[in-house]
Amino acid sequence: MIRHLKSGASVESRNEADRQVRETVEKTLADIEANGDKAVRQLSEKFDNWSPDSFRLSDADIAQAMSQVSERDLEDIRFAQAQIRHFAEAQLASMQPVEIETRPGVVLGHKHLPINSVGCYIPGGAYPMVASAHMSVLTAKVAGVKRVIAAAPPHKGKPHPAIVAAMHLAGADEILVLGGVQAVGAMAIGTDTIEPVDMLVGPGNAFVAEAKRQLFGRVGIDLFAGPTETLVIADESVDGLLCATDLLGQAEHGPTSPAALLTNSEKLANDTLAAIEALLEKLPTAEIARQAWDTHGEIIVCDSHEEMLQVANEMAYEHVQVMTEDPELYLEKMTNYGALFLGPRTNVAYGDKVIGTNHTLPTKKAARYTGVFGWVNSLKPAPTSAC
Repeated sequence: MIRHLKSGASVESRNEADRQVRETVEKTLADIEANGDKAVRQLSEKFDNWSPDSFRLSDADIAQAMSQVSERDLEDIRFAQAQIRHFAEAQLASMQPVEIETRPGVVLGHKHLPINSVGCYIPGGAYPMVASAHMSVLTAKVAGVKRVIAAAPPHKGKPHPAIVAAMHLAGADEILVLGGVQAVGAMAIGTDTIEPVDMLVGPGNAFVAEAKRQLFGRVGIDLFAGPTETLVIADESVDGLLCATDLLGQAEHGPTSPAALLTNSEKLANDTLAAIEALLEKLPTAEIARQAWDTHGEIIVCDSHEEMLQVANEMAYEHVQVMTEDPELYLEKMTNYGALFLGPRTNVAYGDKVIGTNHTLPTKKAARYTGVFGWVNSLKPAPTSAC
């Protein structure tokens, strides 16, 4: 029997929130369509208090931002990008052209061609999402895209140095300090100062995700990648504190970020609830994490792994972390997810940022029909160092 110890917002309230977002985005995109740069500047002033002479960074601006990043942070960015490039190159190599003679003199085939221009959105208003630059700009360049434009909002009244460094080192041809719907709208629709692109990629908040949805058709999009979602599937082989830590580690991304525990242990469910309350008393991100957990958090208890698999596939979450005695059962049986993290040592935050797989993933059940379907396995122990 499937039972909910804690439920998130009702379907009706979620639908109403979606309606409000949809109407706001429609009006905003219409404004950009009609008024171009003027609308973009007004929106940037309104939402980010940001109105520079130019939203595009010059080479000197980029160099100045890079000079503010510590050498350790630059090393970390380069390390992460090396892992992501390596995996992206392996993915590209798996996409083989086809040429076949189906009848004498009849030759059919297909080949993979890179998009000519791509706009990459990198979130960064509340928290600088440096890794999103790796996941979008870098992978576009690996694919062979000729023109890659990257946009990120200002952070505390200026370009965030580490985001600029990540976009530049990943190979961005143009860098905009511009956020929200105005950024993706300007890149897709085009203005007098911003040449439009052929495709939009990257994650964002509910408004950015809805803007991408409404712009699909005018441009291509990668997938529906809205506020982060995390599902922890666990049994009594782990404890409540570990589950609580991993749930809140994603819930803190934003007030609309769903986080759910799916378990066959009522004891673990109650232990996790208690641990979440304890952590929310001391986390520096507790204000946002509590809002997300109170509104969108769920704890679901099942009687068996078969029920847990059924519920997990119905939920079709973006991130799925499996911490059970037999995690590979879920690798074999799960069909609907963005990325799968196997074993208690495979923390989503680590795997999602630096290990090599992409973190721009489907949300709101889009994993049922599109997605990365990546998986990370840390079940096997690392080799012992000779030192």
